[in-house]
Amino acid sequence: MLLNMIHRKLKRLFLTAGLVFMAIMAQGQTCDPGGECGGDETAGTYDVLAPVGQSSVEMIELAPRLETLDGKTIALVGGSFMASVTHYELKRLILEYFPTATVYVLSEIGSAGLFPGPRVRKPQVERFQQRLQEYGVDAVISGNGGCGICTPKETGNCIAAEYIGIPSVMIAAPGFDTQAKTTAYNNGLPVLRVAVYPGAFASHTVEELKENTREVLWPQILDMLTEPITQEEIEENSHPEAADPQAPVFSGTIDEINEFYNDMMWSDGMPIVPPTIERVEEFMKFTDLRWNRTIAVLSPSYRQSMVWHVAINGVMAGCKPEHMPLLIALTKAMTSGEFRRTLGSTHAWVPFCWANGPVARQLGLDHGQGQINEQANVAIGRFMNLAMLNLAGYYVKQDRMGTFGYPVSWCLAEDDEACLRVGWNPYHVRQGIGLNESAMTVASTLLWGNNMPPATTDGEKIMQLLAWDITERCQLALGSGVQFTHRTILMTEEVAALLKDKYGTIDNLEDQLIATARRPLYERSYANYYANPGSSINPDHTSLEEYMERLSQEENAEMTPTPEWYASDAEQMLTIPTMVKGETAFLVTGDPSRNKIQTMPGGAMSTVAVELPAAWDELMQEKGYEPLRSFYLEPIDDAGIDVVTSVEELNVEPAAPEARERNKKVRYYNLNGHGSNNPFDGVNIEVTTDNNTRSARKVLRVN
Repeated sequence: MLLNMIHRKLKRLFLTAGLVFMAIMAQGQTCDPGGECGGDETAGTYDVLAPVGQSSVEMIELAPRLETLDGKTIALVGGSFMASVTHYELKRLILEYFPTATVYVLSEIGSAGLFPGPRVRKPQVERFQQRLQEYGVDAVISGNGGCGICTPKETGNCIAAEYIGIPSVMIAAPGFDTQAKTTAYNNGLPVLRVAVYPGAFASHTVEELKENTREVLWPQILDMLTEPITQEEIEENSHPEAADPQAPVFSGTIDEINEFYNDMMWSDGMPIVPPTIERVEEFMKFTDLRWNRTIAVLSPSYRQSMVWHVAINGVMAGCKPEHMPLLIALTKAMTSGEFRRTLGSTHAWVPFCWANGPVARQLGLDHGQGQINEQANVAIGRFMNLAMLNLAGYYVKQDRMGTFGYPVSWCLAEDDEACLRVGWNPYHVRQGIGLNESAMTVASTLLWGNNMPPATTDGEKIMQLLAWDITERCQLALGSGVQFTHRTILMTEEVAALLKDKYGTIDNLEDQLIATARRPLYERSYANYYANPGSSINPDHTSLEEYMERLSQEENAEMTPTPEWYASDAEQMLTIPTMVKGETAFLVTGDPSRNKIQTMPGGAMSTVAVELPAAWDELMQEKGYEPLRSFYLEPIDDAGIDVVTSVEELNVEPAAPEARERNKKVRYYNLNGHGSNNPFDGVNIEVTTDNNTRSARKVLRVN
């Protein structure tokens, strides 16, 4: 395995000082520095482009390592994964071998937390650096890295220390050492030394932790703090980059290109469309932005992702050129730090996206049954997968640490028309974007599927079922993570209509869910005590009852009526809230013939408006699309009564022939979303399109 990893890393070193290295296993040819390849598409060979941008990070010069720990001041910082055991054992060892040393542990110094990136100021980092200097700290030991979120966080202490000239060592479990080194490099450290602990911290007893600290960690740490950093270490850790982004880097057949891209870690393992200059230039027609405009600088790699790189990854994913405005908006949305914060976790937050607005309808993004498996949705989801890899620099086993891996990202579309029929505004409108503007939203989730079918027309019961579902879908299995988490809730139109009839606005529905979706304190405490995602809790120090008392204070437990779904004789019980205002997205989407709700706990949402080129209508007409205005909808005011929510009792007949003759179209939809030129029995949504304007009203056909 080690040789294979080394082999793969060597293949990534493809350009240094403007020279192109040969891909060791590929049978095609790499191109010279000027981009001359000689591909011949008529012969089945293609000249292809690199999908990654250049790093925006400058390496710092590291301070010399220490000659000895005698008389030195050492800070043992961090706190994750049993650091309360390992760090105090390290303090004992330092003072045993170097009695004149001074050692500060954990809260005595504090921590920097996640490093915000080069040239970005963060008060917590600055306070940490100030304390290191005030205490005269000569070296920092940080840990413990044992998960995809805590490892970058604890690595932040090392980065902050090295930036002010203080040598450091990171402690991590196997596999997470690579993440720590990459995190440091991406933040400007040419080298980070990492002492590797033998196994999973939380699976070892206190005695095993101490023994491994003495026998395994301590010798590594001592050598790493006192041996000079060599030029060989620096060169071994360097990441050479591409030269001219418009110059081809490889020429070969489709099979050879796919092998080359896999070797370079530019592909997610599935076949790609060769990103030739000609294909990329087709994508560039669908944006007015210059090819070299930087769209985003995404962590963890801080690469400069240009419009050109977005197009390359779009080609690779199998997107169409006209998808380009959505891909640019999606890339911009990925710059949100709150969206990205959890993506490296071992718990495998999976990024996904959804579209709103007329462009999604014009392009045919599916919002019905099986939508994420439709071609346009699949391609945009695949783009997100490749963007995570090539634009942001998230590599599985390096920066994406999901214990069992990740499914491919997917793309949804909200059914904006169904929202209006229900009487709610679509998601993007609730974010301040116009109804007839388009938007892309990114989010992440910890699960997919296993949806809930409310078998009742009672809106209050549906709300209670949803609240129950929410309490069971908190952060991490058993809800053992943090108390609150973001959620995306998908619901089909009929379910949404029943909730609308009972609670009116989404805002009111959310308030009712917050009040109802409460979890018994004992259940929450039991999960967080025995399935804590960080460190195991020592029962000799803290009993479950003591832990529950602490959580009661920290998580605002209250005596509340016993939830309807609990079989209990008690009228009240101690519960904690599981929702907070503004962290839940409600979408109306999916099969209109089913009564379904899908609750997806995950990460934060980020929404960006889609910008279209000035010649969009002409470009789309050339490709045979209907005009964008034909997909416009009539706005509503979902805070009160509007034309869509009022019902007129009329004898509705099909539109007169003369109306059709003057390009006036009238369609009828029942509450299942089925359309017809003739009205259905009962309630109909009558949609009229006249000279590219569209209006809707709810009518009742009376027999």
